[in-house]
Amino acid sequence: MSSASLAVAQHAHPDGARIAAISTAIALNLAVILVASRPITPAQLALVHQLAPVPLIRLIDPPAAPPAPPPIKLKPLPHPALPKTRLQPSPASPPISVPTTEGRLAVVPSVATLLPPTATPIPAPPVEASLAYLSAPLHFPVQALRQGLHGTVLLRVLVDETGKPVEVTVERSSGHALLDRSAREQVLEGWRFQPATMHGRAVRAWAQVPVAFDLRPQ
Repeated sequence: MSSASLAVAQHAHPDGARIAAISTAIALNLAVILVASRPITPAQLALVHQLAPVPLIRLIDPPAAPPAPPPIKLKPLPHPALPKTRLQPSPASPPISVPTTEGRLAVVPSVATLLPPTATPIPAPPVEASLAYLSAPLHFPVQALRQGLHGTVLLRVLVDETGKPVEVTVERSSGHALLDRSAREQVLEGWRFQPATMHGRAVRAWAQVPVAFDLRPQ
């Protein structure tokens, strides 16, 4: 017989031992599946608990407290020596001596006298008055003469206690700025008035002063 025929014969007839081993493995697997699928009875569960090892719990002691640190000793700081100074007593003012009837001197304590501060007098507000002229020089402006300007300016003049004008404003214009400016400057610089009086004392006063610039024949 050839080798080819022997190979065919071997595959056609499998080994009996191999088949038996496979059958045994299948049977064991089925048995395990059947045992695992069966419910566990209370007796079996108790037996499992008895066989299972019980874990032991071991308590760990806490670590010991560290020792307290040694006490710290503080040394006092050295104080620098202060220079010695001598205080010179200030000379005291001698007390005022007043002779008594017994021939001995009695000491009178000196008392500082506090004087009130000098109050600055507040000037009284000016009054309204009609003032008399002491001096009223008036010069016609040359430019106004050339242009033929004329008119009357009404001024409001503040006169102090000496009769001198200290403030002049135009209350009503003459219609020409040249005449208004000339009247204000001349009254402020050269005019003098009789000051107003109140309770026998000269006071400041406001007065209305007309200044006429007119060279036309009357």
